[in-house]
Amino acid sequence: MDTTTSTRDLIGRLASLGDENRLRLLALLDRHEFTVSELTAVVQLPQSSVSRHLKVLAEDEWIRSRQDGTSRHYRMASLDDEALELWRVSRRALEDAPWSAEDTERALVVIDERRRRSEEFFSESASRWDEVRTELFGQGAGFAPLFGLLDPSWAVADLGAGTGALADAVAPFVKSVSAVDRSPEMLEAARARLSAVTNAEVVEGELEHLPLEKRSLDIAFLVLVMHYVVEPLRVLEEARRVLKPGGRLVIVDMRSHGREEYRETMGHLWPGFSEKQMTDWATAAGFARYTHTGLRPDADAAGPLLFIGTAIR
Repeated sequence: MDTTTSTRDLIGRLASLGDENRLRLLALLDRHEFTVSELTAVVQLPQSSVSRHLKVLAEDEWIRSRQDGTSRHYRMASLDDEALELWRVSRRALEDAPWSAEDTERALVVIDERRRRSEEFFSESASRWDEVRTELFGQGAGFAPLFGLLDPSWAVADLGAGTGALADAVAPFVKSVSAVDRSPEMLEAARARLSAVTNAEVVEGELEHLPLEKRSLDIAFLVLVMHYVVEPLRVLEEARRVLKPGGRLVIVDMRSHGREEYRETMGHLWPGFSEKQMTDWATAAGFARYTHTGLRPDADAAGPLLFIGTAIR
């Protein structure tokens, strides 16, 4: 920027600070974000006057705005060093202004009203808040924070990946994810789902003989697959083989149940698993420790109760 342009910008910014009402608005917007109607209530000026002053301040890059539905919200802009120093000098001079305390008090009333409206909404919606949140954000929103526990440097595998849904969900949060399955139909569906996921690979293979390198994974998932395998202990041994020291195995499966019809209708080989079975197998497979927790049942789920088991290599 040349000297002439810099001088012209400085004069323009000085000019925009030459009005007391614009200074009042800037003092408010330096502390909080407000709409035009809220600023009108605070400074007790006509809305047309407030809008006009905001236009001047925006043109001289003192403030910024964002659209939210039918409302526009204003706040102090990110100032360059010269403008920031100019504003600091101006703000110190405003501390004893006769309107300063009153504007601050009215602004707090506006902010308290916002808080009251929010609290009123949650008070009225508490009984159906879970339903409202699901309508807005989907079933997975409540569990999304758990993905933040994943390390972006980790290599992960979904063993018995099916159509690749878990691999697809995990991929954005890790370095790489392998979706392993033996079913040609499942593999085809997984490849279609993961075709645009650059850090995911779909691998054909048996869980009892994983086509993965020794000590190559940070996490291995076995989600609703153990009850389909002939030799669960062998699967756990293979999972341990491909995990790095300190790597974690995560298992989700059915608790022991008496629904023998699942063997015929769904091809289940095991009627769920007890905590003792899983603990004994994990120990025999060489894992350092195993923890077993029953998952809270979903009111809409018709199947057996589930558990989550974790083991450390």
